Amino acid sequence: MVRLLIRVAIWLGSAAVGLLVAKLVLDDMTIDAGSFFFVVVIFAALQAILSPFMAKVAVRNAPALLGGAGLVTTFVSLLIVTMVSPGMSITGVDTWVFATLIVWIVTMLASWLLPLLLAKRTAGDLRDRRA
Repeated sequence: MVRLLIRVAIWLGSAAVGLLVAKLVLDDMTIDAGSFFFVVVIFAALQAILSPFMAKVAVRNAPALLGGAGLVTTFVSLLIVTMVSPGMSITGVDTWVFATLIVWIVTMLASWLLPLLLAKRTAGDLRDRRA
């Protein structure tokens, strides 16, 4: 149960970081402060649901496209979030392209780095308790 909660926290944290970086970099992408948590939760839930589905479709139909499945999932998740949440908007084709790329890259990096940082911190906390 603890592992599941940690995975959810990492998933939400990486989604929050990805969306925040894209919002800060792109002028035509806005996320209202009041709806930021809602946007993050919906985006992360969509990613969790769509990622395995897109990967399975890519493996079955075109294995060479497996790497692009993450980009497609990110784009579709952003599209759905902008449709269901008035607190987020993306305008312009170039902003859509860059938002998809930025969120995908930052989320991927955060999903990789957050567990390493948490493991390092936990190990340090355990070491401090023993001393």
